[in-house]
Amino acid sequence: MFQEEERRDRSRKNVMGNYNYYKMFGCFNRKFKISEMGPPPDVVDVFRSYSMGESEMLPDTFLRFLIEFQGEEGVTMEDAQEIMDRVLNHSRSHLTRYAFNIHDFFHYLLLDDINGPIRTQVHHDMSAPLQHYFIYTGHNSYLTGNQLSSDSSEVPIIKALQRGVRAIELDLWPNNAKDGIQVLHGRTLTTPVTLHKCLKSIKEHAFVHSSYPVVITLEDHLTPNLQAKVAEMVTNTFGKMLYFPKPSDKDEFPSPDSLRHQIILSTKPPKEYLQSKNMGKERSSMDKDSSEEESCMGDDRSSNSDQDDDDESCIASKRNSASEIASSSRSQQLSEILGVDYEDDDIEDEKSGQQTAPEYKHLIAIHASKPKKGTRRALMDEPGKAKRLSLNEQALERAASLYGADIVRFTQKYILRVFPKGTRVTSTNFRPLTAWMHGAQMVAFNMQGYGRSLWMMHGMFRSNGGCGYVKKPDFLMNKGPNGEVFDPKAILPVKKTLKVKVYMGDGWRLDFSQTHFDAFSPPDFYTKVYIVGVPADAAKKRTRVIGDDWTPIWNEEFTFQLRVPELALLEIVVQEYDVDKDDFAGQTCLPVSELRPGIRVVPLHNKKGEKFKSVKLLMRFLFV
Repeated sequence: MFQEEERRDRSRKNVMGNYNYYKMFGCFNRKFKISEMGPPPDVVDVFRSYSMGESEMLPDTFLRFLIEFQGEEGVTMEDAQEIMDRVLNHSRSHLTRYAFNIHDFFHYLLLDDINGPIRTQVHHDMSAPLQHYFIYTGHNSYLTGNQLSSDSSEVPIIKALQRGVRAIELDLWPNNAKDGIQVLHGRTLTTPVTLHKCLKSIKEHAFVHSSYPVVITLEDHLTPNLQAKVAEMVTNTFGKMLYFPKPSDKDEFPSPDSLRHQIILSTKPPKEYLQSKNMGKERSSMDKDSSEEESCMGDDRSSNSDQDDDDESCIASKRNSASEIASSSRSQQLSEILGVDYEDDDIEDEKSGQQTAPEYKHLIAIHASKPKKGTRRALMDEPGKAKRLSLNEQALERAASLYGADIVRFTQKYILRVFPKGTRVTSTNFRPLTAWMHGAQMVAFNMQGYGRSLWMMHGMFRSNGGCGYVKKPDFLMNKGPNGEVFDPKAILPVKKTLKVKVYMGDGWRLDFSQTHFDAFSPPDFYTKVYIVGVPADAAKKRTRVIGDDWTPIWNEEFTFQLRVPELALLEIVVQEYDVDKDDFAGQTCLPVSELRPGIRVVPLHNKKGEKFKSVKLLMRFLFV
């Protein structure tokens, strides 16, 4: 089978013998020798060591390799034989005995479903209250593109749920006739989708990827009559899947384990009577508080800026402050023209003086709020009121710089949701690390985009089997004897040292055309390896460039000293060197706390986070 695939590939890629041929200017061919893909020296040495110098590795020595070198826990002889059986049956038509030669052993190392870099099962304690977990959260989950003029659709909701997202945001508005409900980004040019389509899609896809609860955050701009319709639609659509809040929920959130296969509603609880003048006073108080915070900070010098972020225009603007100011100004003008603040959580409730629908109110399991009287006051403890607070990324950065300990204390008992600032009209995202370092559970992202920030989000939620819930490190939930909490800015001692060795890469010849990277020669690949996490752990390394080779071999090792490994992510990006601008060739982001030690195969993904069919790296991870 492999020989036939290779023959077809060679024919398609203009390969003759052991050479690649590239046509130059339509007149003559350039010939490049193809590197034969074989095990790197470290793999050969490990095989020889565990096979005692013999040409074959038997099940007992393979089991010893799994336990001693790969650090596998709880693996048995039956497990070792099952792996060998699968590998050998894949490569040999007549299996007579369990024994690996060096090529079988190398083939095993390249199987990502057996020898991938992280665990694929749920293994965190799922019995703690919801605020103990980071939750995979979407922002304006119905939008197919930008925040101003793209279509609203159920398709992005389905894609998000299939990826493992556990919190879906819907903005509810009356239709033109005021007798129905539609979902759209209000006061923009986005086209609507019916609420019925969104709810039906959530029901059908909520638990395809994960059995843990789905939270629907509603931004409600409806009259009481339409609220009653929402209550009826939600109840009829979800039936027994819908979670009805219990009296005990006011004291403490339930656990993900107790809410499996349940759908939870979260929104601001409607008031019986809203006083417009009081709302105006509250808004003034909030503006005053925000102004005081900004004057204390001066310029926005966040260490968590969006450099290297989502799209190229965003990257360029971050490198040019004048361009940034102009872009922000244009976006604000659009906001004023269209009457939209982009995040409906900031739009004042329009149901002033109207009575609310009791059926709707009783379905709200997680009560949402916003900092009308100032962020610091909103972060205060309110016994007997389990709640969710929403802040935009800028408010979080300000609060983190001024009173970060209050945020950590708040997230030990309540849920904090952080959403993108209003000027991200192209659906870019912010760096999520400040939010995670302060315990924010719901970091809401535009899942339809791409970029480094979104790759980090994908990386974090590859943890815990990709179930959409990642248990926060204990230090984010603990208090010291004097009530002190974790401080991300504190200088901490090195806790772990991670050694990362990049052996080689393969698969680009199968997934890309021969001239995708360079019209006249094979590609020149190099790999960048980052650590992202608390500021003291941030680091960046890169390999040398391997020229004119579809199967680059680097054999380079890097060392990273980690102070807070529980919040660190290992970001890996492969690029193809070019004189003008390097080409993207694959990426992945992995939670350091989930890395499996030993020699592992690391599949790479495209810019949108979709896994390539064949592109992968062979690497080694070692904690010392």
